Amino acid sequence: MKINLLSCEAPRPDRRAITKCIAEMANNVSDSLAKEFTDILLEGDTIDIEIEDKNSASDLRALRKLSIDYEIIE
Repeated sequence: MKINLLSCEAPRPDRRAITKCIAEMANNVSDSLAKEFTDILLEGDTIDIEIEDKNSASDLRALRKLSIDYEIIE
């Protein structure tokens, strides 16, 4: 499943938690790339990631807990 991460609405976003979440859920994303994605997201740009369908419910719940807005593409 492909999703767009649109923005993070948390008043004080936890960069480490967001980076860890992206690294664990996204296919073929290393820790350093997840850190770059986190920086891009917190600057206000969107990022596209692909997650496995079998874990999608828990992954989307983790995004909501971090106050990350997303949209499902496929």
